Amino acid sequence: MLVEQLMNRPAVTCRPGDNCHDAAGLMWEHDCGVLPVIGDDGCVCGVITDRDICMAAYLRGLPLGDMQVCDVMARDVFVCRPGDPIGVAERIMSQCQVRRLPVVDTEGHILGVFSLNDLAREAEQEGGRRRPDVSDTDVTRTLAAISHPRRQEQIELPPP
Repeated sequence: MLVEQLMNRPAVTCRPGDNCHDAAGLMWEHDCGVLPVIGDDGCVCGVITDRDICMAAYLRGLPLGDMQVCDVMARDVFVCRPGDPIGVAERIMSQCQVRRLPVVDTEGHILGVFSLNDLAREAEQEGGRRRPDVSDTDVTRTLAAISHPRRQEQIELPPP
């Protein structure tokens, strides 16, 4: 099974100059916890999660409308391609400890988002199949790797 068979599309996105209030509004409207951030070149330049927004508001003590996405987003973006086998995406999520991956074309333009939730739903549907493409064990193993606590020195706090 390939990523393109399970990914969510189209991806809901935002821009680096958008404010966090608007980004949070998009997440609420579209029931998602991550937005790929698209630069002027049309390529993914970051991702912002609901947790990024919440922690930035707490740590900085500012209203969401006073914080820009570019000040809160993660710039180290881990992606996959639509033609990648599901196992490749699982390994990326496990090794990088992320629950969601932007799916991009060869130029870095966003095509969709692939998530741990997509894997879990597929495993649920395939529960009765003799040889499922995504098993409960696959999902459990990926979630365990993502959830492994990081050392405190690995966590970077945003500037005040």
